[in-house]
Amino acid sequence: MVSLSIWQLVRAVLLSTALTSAAEITSDTHFYGQSPPVYPSPPMTGTPSWAAANAKAVALVSQMTLEEKANITVGYTPRTGCSGETGTVPRLNWPGVCISDAGNGLRNTDFVNGWPSGIHVGASWNRNLAYQRALHMGGEFKTKGVHVALGPVVGPLGRVAQGGRNWEGFSNDPYLCGTLAGETVRGMQEAGVTAATKHYIANEQETNRNPFGDVEAFSANIDDKTLHELYLWPFANAVHAGAGSIMCSYNRVNNSYSCQNSKLLNGILKTELGFEGFVVSDWGAQHTGLSSATAGLDVAMPSSSFWGVDGGYLTQAVKNGSLAESRVTDMATRLVASWYQMGQDVGFPARGVGMPSIFYTPHPPVYARDPSSKQFLIDGALEGHVLVKNVNNALPLKKPKLLSIYGYDAPSPLEMNVGGLNDFIGGTWVYGYESVLGYIPFISGTAPPQIAFNGTIISGGGSGANSPAYISAPFDAIKEQAYQDDTSLFWDFMNVDPTVDTNTDACLVFINAFATEADDRAGLHDDYSDALIKNVASKCNNTIVTIHNAGIRLVDQWIEHPNITAVIFAHLPGQDSGRALIQLMYGQQSFSGKLPYTVAKNESAYTNGGKPSLPEGDYTLFPQSTFSEGVFIDYKYFDQKNIKPRYEFGFGLTYTTFSYSNLVIKKLDGVSTAPTPPPSPIIPGGIASLWDVVAQVTATITNTGNMTCSEVAQLYVRIPGGPLKQLRGFSKVGVPVGGTVTVEFDLMRRDLSTWDVASQGWVLQGGGYDLWVGASSRDLPLKGTLMI
Repeated sequence: MVSLSIWQLVRAVLLSTALTSAAEITSDTHFYGQSPPVYPSPPMTGTPSWAAANAKAVALVSQMTLEEKANITVGYTPRTGCSGETGTVPRLNWPGVCISDAGNGLRNTDFVNGWPSGIHVGASWNRNLAYQRALHMGGEFKTKGVHVALGPVVGPLGRVAQGGRNWEGFSNDPYLCGTLAGETVRGMQEAGVTAATKHYIANEQETNRNPFGDVEAFSANIDDKTLHELYLWPFANAVHAGAGSIMCSYNRVNNSYSCQNSKLLNGILKTELGFEGFVVSDWGAQHTGLSSATAGLDVAMPSSSFWGVDGGYLTQAVKNGSLAESRVTDMATRLVASWYQMGQDVGFPARGVGMPSIFYTPHPPVYARDPSSKQFLIDGALEGHVLVKNVNNALPLKKPKLLSIYGYDAPSPLEMNVGGLNDFIGGTWVYGYESVLGYIPFISGTAPPQIAFNGTIISGGGSGANSPAYISAPFDAIKEQAYQDDTSLFWDFMNVDPTVDTNTDACLVFINAFATEADDRAGLHDDYSDALIKNVASKCNNTIVTIHNAGIRLVDQWIEHPNITAVIFAHLPGQDSGRALIQLMYGQQSFSGKLPYTVAKNESAYTNGGKPSLPEGDYTLFPQSTFSEGVFIDYKYFDQKNIKPRYEFGFGLTYTTFSYSNLVIKKLDGVSTAPTPPPSPIIPGGIASLWDVVAQVTATITNTGNMTCSEVAQLYVRIPGGPLKQLRGFSKVGVPVGGTVTVEFDLMRRDLSTWDVASQGWVLQGGGYDLWVGASSRDLPLKGTLMI
């Protein structure tokens, strides 16, 4: 009896959002394991970009009763294929909203497209593609009556190399991730759909992401400086782009659950970043009632035992004086304002139209695929492929007489005799859409498996997966090309040590590295796939390896084999996967993607060995993950530790060569090093002056090869007191043969600033900033200095 009382007491303390008083905050040490209280939750203020929507929302919500306001803050069991639905106010003709997965495409329905995943977009380094993907994808959500799309993903950021959901986000670098997230929010919301950027914040592992039994979810223990300079960075981009919703994550941060963490929600998101939209919980991530409401949670999904089926407990809390009605009013206002901000009050389809809760139930077809999407689907698939090895121009292929194709990832799942179209539409796992592991044999004896063995993958698994209209697998596209070229084919998809015809021109080996929500990966390579590659290479002197990888995949078991002539990181291209790959392999298009992460030579080179933190020692019931490396993850960690990677961040080959010249650095007039130059109001995204351009950099790129290609020029900066270098600009440009193109980079105040814990503000330091421009994080031929 005594032990139970102690347990209850400890749990109550650790679930509390107030472990220190605000007056005690004098350094960032309090952030290790403790989250300071910030109350009350600030109301929506109606900044200029949100003023009209705010005014309309205030007018509508003011007509609602307390019970009606509380009702729309909680989720209900969907009557459609929506992932969640809010309460409604029929008396005022407010229909509530449909919220659906995911940031990579609409799932659990028909007549939509399977888009390239976040990691694939990140590997493209293409702002416009990110925007166009979001715009057209958002159009599909709207056509199906979905008000809120659960994406983009910017957390996890990739601290844990084995993270099961890293593939849903864009990059391990906050600048690249944040830039593409901003474009995604902009495109999706211009289509009329609210973007719910997720998962806020530090949701860096799937292991112990949720409480289970007596064990709480893991706590990401982060200091204030690291939180601001790394994990918060892309969320600021999303808010600045106008994000109407932020999803709070499953995990704890400094021992306070994210969805009831007042410092994160009230203090940073709604005050510091000036966020004007609504905070929605991840599904089941609400762990308290009154505490989550006062800490800044606005909408609980998919239901709420804490706020009541119809928000009745919120109503009761107001009536007994435990909760101010103004908080419930603000919760409702933020939700309704987002509805108005996206223009959903006029001409928006009915909730979840054409999306029955059970997808194969007879229903009127709603065709959401816009024909104009085709070009962006194929372009997006093309540009996320990264060529990392190409010896003696093994690629492109030139009308081979005989091609041999190997590996479980080459064919479509239909050709592997597993499932059918309905499995894809419904989101049921066939080879990578959902985390139902029964379909995948335990090839390497590990659990969960590291590969999807039943055919090619175009997506990872879990709620981030989507519903493709069709699948172009590599073998599908190879067969069509072989028909055109009169090429003979030999294939073996099942054997780990297959036969090789000695007359073959090339051996194409297809493997994958699978990942899914709810499970972190068991490693960064698998013995079965490595053995397959080595066995083929031992018999074939022109072996070309393609990896569909849902995250980092190591290659050192075989990369230096003399018979392995080319290697492609193909990522997760969406439904046009094979079609895009063959255009690249045959030189109809050039590779132009670059790695959005670092490929090491060994797992040990990554922070914490690339592994998630596990419950241990005195904190077995309260798992702790201390982010002691600070901002030093991925290439910053490799630079700090002087570790040579196999392939560095930003690396990627094309079918031509480029040279760099003419670096010009210009500081703009009137730039001050004052922390917050007056006047500097708070706008969505933070202090307005942080988004001011303070310097401009230009450089010239020349195509010195013999094929017109696109190059991704990258700008890195050494900020005094920080990492050796940090990405602070990129530009993807097409350069004709023999031609030159000038690339331009704008440096904003935030790009050069550091977070000062004592003043709780961003500081632009005076002095010299080293700058580099080049083709990757370790190929930087141009260097200069910016003086502030």
